[in-house]
Amino acid sequence: MIDTTSLQRLQSVARPKTPSALSNALVFGWRAVLKFKHVPEQLFDLVMTPIMFTLLFTFVFGGALAGSPGEYLQFFLPGILVQTVVFNAVYSGMGLSTDLGKGLFDRFRSLPIWSLSPFAGLMVGDILRHLIAASIILTIGLILGYRPEAGILGVLAAFAMLIAIGFGMGWVFIVLGLLIRTPTTVMTLGFTFLFPLVFASNIMVDPGTMPDWLRAFVNPVSLMTTALRGLMAGGATLGQVVLALIAPVALTAILAPTTLWLYLRR
Repeated sequence: MIDTTSLQRLQSVARPKTPSALSNALVFGWRAVLKFKHVPEQLFDLVMTPIMFTLLFTFVFGGALAGSPGEYLQFFLPGILVQTVVFNAVYSGMGLSTDLGKGLFDRFRSLPIWSLSPFAGLMVGDILRHLIAASIILTIGLILGYRPEAGILGVLAAFAMLIAIGFGMGWVFIVLGLLIRTPTTVMTLGFTFLFPLVFASNIMVDPGTMPDWLRAFVNPVSLMTTALRGLMAGGATLGQVVLALIAPVALTAILAPTTLWLYLRR
């Protein structure tokens, strides 16, 4: 039994402060980081895919499309950065679908935390993946001869835009993860949606050679790639940057509330 003195001491202890939304998000972000330690296969996929894309497209198509691999690399590398970030966003939905299937989010929902903090944690994991993949691609590009004319400031600005792109695109696949039961189906639907956007964009070729109806299609991936090329080459305009950010900002504004509504509805 607890004596009177001990009881008084317990009653005098101040109640811990309620964690802030930022604190909740950082805790779940750390959980996302720990996944790399316990599931190292994710890192293998993250590392090998961008390396293969960069090397294959540069040396297989570079000579045919630009006259030499070196010239093509100057055009192609900013585009492959956008492609990698867009493709990596699919992992948010797959991870969410996996956690939902295990019943983990039912436990999260019972905790006194900010409702969106588990999703913020997924986004932190996404940002880490984007930065790792982008750094690998840029390193490979520099070894092969790519030179960002805007220097280190241009590269940092480009990486900031990549994070914004990945953050906005991630909401699409989080919504899919809430609606679809299996991670494999999330991946299949995700890439079915992304492949036309990516391969009908200006990532790999100049759209001037495309049919008129395809050039007239306002492809958000093309807008992102144009802005990123400008940032890394030092010729980006404010209009290009704004156009590139329209899709990520709109997706965040529309799908973040949708995510919370779907989550609470489940």
